[in-house]
Amino acid sequence: MPFFIITLFFTFFFQLPSTAYIGPGMGGGIILATIGIVVAIFAAIFGILWFPIKRLIKKKQNKKDIDKNL
Repeated sequence: MPFFIITLFFTFFFQLPSTAYIGPGMGGGIILATIGIVVAIFAAIFGILWFPIKRLIKKKQNKKDIDKNL
């Protein structure tokens, strides 16, 4: 545990300047890949939740139609 605290202290308080450069092509690619991953996660959650809900709605509508026809 003390090693972790010491590491955090040195990481946050003794930073060296970075001379890295990400060009516009690589930067745009990183941004689009990140957006794509987020959209894919939301689409998966939507798909997992939407189809059972849709099935329940359709089942209720069919039950109302059957009750109405009797």
